[in-house]
Amino acid sequence: MRRRTVTSGGLDEVLDTLAPAPSAAREEAPAPPAARERERQDLRTEFEFELPRGYVDDEGQVHRQGSMRLATARDELRPQIDLRVKENPAYLSVVLLSQVITRLGTITDVHAGVVERMYATDVAFLQDFYRRINSEGHTHAAVTCPLCHGSFEVDLSGGRLGES
Repeated sequence: MRRRTVTSGGLDEVLDTLAPAPSAAREEAPAPPAARERERQDLRTEFEFELPRGYVDDEGQVHRQGSMRLATARDELRPQIDLRVKENPAYLSVVLLSQVITRLGTITDVHAGVVERMYATDVAFLQDFYRRINSEGHTHAAVTCPLCHGSFEVDLSGGRLGES
């Protein structure tokens, strides 16, 4: 195995020598900038939500609106080595949610202590919300009305109570 020293100025040259030569038959034009920008916009990494009850901070202010980002592999692995999770496996969801909630009302530093003090209803909502955005990639769910049996789609990310 040969080693190469790469300087910032020579990186393009090294990449050019390592890249396979394109065949004339399969040569494709790069995607236009508008298409690349559209692809970037299609990937949502942060989702807004509204808690059913709301988090009450130390000053008595209620925080209901928030946002959660998509989880990374590191987010899912980090709680496994957390001592609190090793002592009590049920604490895993508290640690995991505290890592992916980016904002809760005016609170931008959401840590495990904040999630611990949330109502159980809100934690259950956030667990389901986490599962939906990370497993299925969206917050919409198909539902059926129990009265008329009509099917429709709702956005579970929250709006006003009764709408999601």
